[in-house]
Amino acid sequence: MKIKLAILEKDQNYLNRFVSSFSTKYSDKFEIYSFTNQDVALSTLESSKIDIFMANDAFDVDVRQLPKRCGFAYLVDSIDVESLNNQRAIGKFQRVDLIYKQILSIYSEKAGSMSGLKMGDDTARVVAFQSISGGCGGSTMAAACALHYAALGKKTLYLNLEKFGSSDVFFSAEGQFSMSDIIYALKSKNVNLALKLESSVKMDPRGVYFFSAPAFALDMMELKTDELVRLVSELRLTGSYDVIVLDLDFSINKEELQILDQAQVVVWVGDGSEISNTKLYRAYGAVSIMDQQGDSSLLGRLALVYNKFSNKTSRSMDDLGIRMIGGSQRYEHATTAMVLEQLVRKDVFDKIFA
Repeated sequence: MKIKLAILEKDQNYLNRFVSSFSTKYSDKFEIYSFTNQDVALSTLESSKIDIFMANDAFDVDVRQLPKRCGFAYLVDSIDVESLNNQRAIGKFQRVDLIYKQILSIYSEKAGSMSGLKMGDDTARVVAFQSISGGCGGSTMAAACALHYAALGKKTLYLNLEKFGSSDVFFSAEGQFSMSDIIYALKSKNVNLALKLESSVKMDPRGVYFFSAPAFALDMMELKTDELVRLVSELRLTGSYDVIVLDLDFSINKEELQILDQAQVVVWVGDGSEISNTKLYRAYGAVSIMDQQGDSSLLGRLALVYNKFSNKTSRSMDDLGIRMIGGSQRYEHATTAMVLEQLVRKDVFDKIFA
């Protein structure tokens, strides 16, 4: 199914460039109609069942006359203008992929429960990272894992679901959307989640896809377990990614296990300290009991990696019964970027799905 997009623009040169760019890059997703005459454009919206209508702000469009199924936005010269006449505004002079994402966002809010566009039918491999105790660097290890697979040419998504975490610590990219838009989509029944995910995701120059953190951490706390499960499931089933790296707070209660059930492998990150090992031992014991009682199936999917391991104060728990995939020493006086550069070269990530 293709999205029917109509664009009304007085500048014929811009119109030609826009149609050419979209037709070249997104021919499989869009059917484009272009107009310079407003009356002709408006008369076509209903007859051709246009999904999205964009008009240069020089035109005075009465949105009340537009078909209900049709999303609308003004095309404006400045990317700093977000709305005009109480309608969405899209900057004309920005990268075509950014315009594409904004169009998808509008369509997702109109499409509701429609199936939307799917990139494929294959499901992604999912690995979840959890820090056994604070300060182990679980998020850094998860980010390094995502960078590792991206460097191998795998389309990789890093998804930070921590209550107070942020993908922006590790990754950066242009784009106005964030996890707040995803949260809105999860809460709303009138938004196509798959399209909202595609419109909101960003790509770091190193190849990792991610969602920027919401402006307020309280937004993440609004998400319920079933909504998080739906989010991860949707991302898996779109076929858009080869690998999804989940960065999670540590918890093994029954609700959190529903999220962990989406992962083929769950990596626990410890640092080998006495505190970390004590918590690791107790967590392993709890999971063993839960598995025996039929409350979980986590034990066979667990893997252990050590981070910030010290030859002087850390101790490896090789006899615990969890698959050990490796580790990394502590890097003193190193920035996050420097640590990631070292971690991404480790072969531990190649052992995750082995």
